[in-house]
Amino acid sequence: MQVTDSIRNTINKLPVSYVFTYRDFNPEVNGREAIIKALNRMVAKGEIAKLSKGKYYKPKETSFGLVPPDQYQVVKDLLGRGDNVVGYLTGYSVYTKLGLTTQVSNTIQIGRNETRPAMQRGMYKISFVNQRNTITEENIPLLQILDAIRFIKKIPDTTINDACKRLFEIVNSLSENDQKQMIRLAKKYPPFVRALLGAMLESLMSDKAVEPLANSLNPITKYKIGVSINRLPNATKWNIQ
Repeated sequence: MQVTDSIRNTINKLPVSYVFTYRDFNPEVNGREAIIKALNRMVAKGEIAKLSKGKYYKPKETSFGLVPPDQYQVVKDLLGRGDNVVGYLTGYSVYTKLGLTTQVSNTIQIGRNETRPAMQRGMYKISFVNQRNTITEENIPLLQILDAIRFIKKIPDTTINDACKRLFEIVNSLSENDQKQMIRLAKKYPPFVRALLGAMLESLMSDKAVEPLANSLNPITKYKIGVSINRLPNATKWNIQ
């Protein structure tokens, strides 16, 4: 069987929009250069699409044209290393998932324990947010919420008050164990994040539970977030303006 036929058979078994590289086709057997040439010939024929250098996908075609792969597929190699989680989706795509905005962005943001320069993949700009907590599969949803609080002023197509209302609903929907875990994770976030989280949790948990957040804050520091007192009645207590 020719290299191209072998590759085509493998691709036919892949899900639509799955992003792959030459490594998915056993380069030790067929040779890296032969595989890359075959893939590029298939791109030229319109059988597959190219996301960026060395990255291809099986496109879904609609009456409006080719549908790009979902954001996870675009950056999955930046989120894990073998069985280890090294990053997670955050920012704009998560704001939409959490119901904080309806605006769709071509920027994909990734939380990682290291700082990396931004990059471009196809239509997407990929930027990185430094995460000081250890990243695990279990705490990623909580980190995403904390990130949304951290960047509340940058959530597009909404107001601070509306974003605060939605974030309170999200925090309120969490289990008590998750709320306690958020308090622990928030210790590695900026003070205004701890203040805003504390103000949200104060009406949901005991004073003792939120005490670590209050004790971590400088009592004379003011946090200019722009939340209305009508939206967050205890904002003054937490020095939120």
